[in-house]
Formats: sequence, structure tokens, C-alpha cells
Amino acid sequence: MTRAVLSLGSNLGDRMATLQGAVDLLSAGPGVMPAAVSPVYETAPVGGPEQGAFLNAVLVVDTEGQAKELLDLAQAAERAFERVREVRWGPRTLDVDVIAFGDLTDEDPVLTLPHPRAHLRAFVLRPWLDTDPAAVLPGRAPVAALLAGVEAADTGGEQELVRRGDLRLRLPGEADGVR
Repeated sequence: MTRAVLSLGSNLGDRMATLQGAVDLLSAGPGVMPAAVSPVYETAPVGGPEQGAFLNAVLVVDTEGQAKELLDLAQAAERAFERVREVRWGPRTLDVDVIAFGDLTDEDPVLTLPHPRAHLRAFVLRPWLDTDPAAVLPGRAPVAALLAGVEAADTGGEQELVRRGDLRLRLPGEADGVR
């Protein structure tokens, strides 16, 4: 089994229902066992055209498959929620990124691991840190140190996160978001 980290984001439609649906679909993938899901954060978009705020979370899974199989599953989840790729970094019903796959580092243009911008994104680092305070981004540094660096550099508040205590994702088998 390999521990993998997936970043989830949505800023179109029923964002929370989309994130929950993504957690459910990804958790039901062949050879995938969900390990943890982060709190939900509301974030301003980073890059791209003007658009609405995102809901973001991180899903941690253990998988028997390969990294590209997890990417295929992530893209299938995006298609299930009618993700359309018209504008780079534009609004989307669902965005699922494979952030890390065990300790694997790979420059493959189809799936670069770890994700090439993960170390710069508070909306990835903060939820990931919530799921695993000892997390390390392969080839980089502990997630806590990376997040501290991003927060220190964000003098304009462009990457401000608001933890949505009123929203909670659940893993399969949890009742009303309570394990």
C-alpha cells in the first residue's frame, strides 16, 4: 500500500456536495482505502481569471495501485462532476490533484510528483497539515515548514484561508461526519 495525498477544490455549483461526491468516488476506487479527510477551507482563487471562492480539502488515501492509476481515478471523478477545462486556472466544478504518492519524485509531464506547485499553495498545505502534522512533501520539506514559509511570504493576504467549521466532509462509513 502507498499513502497518497489528493487535493480537492470546487468553486462552481453546489461546492460542498461536489467535494463530498468526490470523496465518495475516490474512496470507492479499486484498491483505494481512505485514511483521512481534512477540514474544509474557503479560499480565494490563485491565478487565472476573476472567479468565485473555492472550497478546498485534502483526502489522504492508501492505495494498492500505481500513481497514474490514481491520476486516472482523479480525472474520472472530475468528469463525473462535469469538469470542463476551457481556461487554465479558471472556475471549475471539481479539481482533483495528486499531490504526493508515497515518497515518489518524478518529472513525468503527465504526472509530476510531488505536485510542482504544492509547496506554494496554502490551500493544499494547511488541510494536509490538519490531516497529518508530521507530513513531509517529498523532495521538499516538512509541510509545516512549507506552510510557515508561504504564510510569511503572503503579505497581501492572497492565500488567506477560512476554515469552514459549519462544513464537514465524511469518509465512507462515517455517520453525519462523525467517526
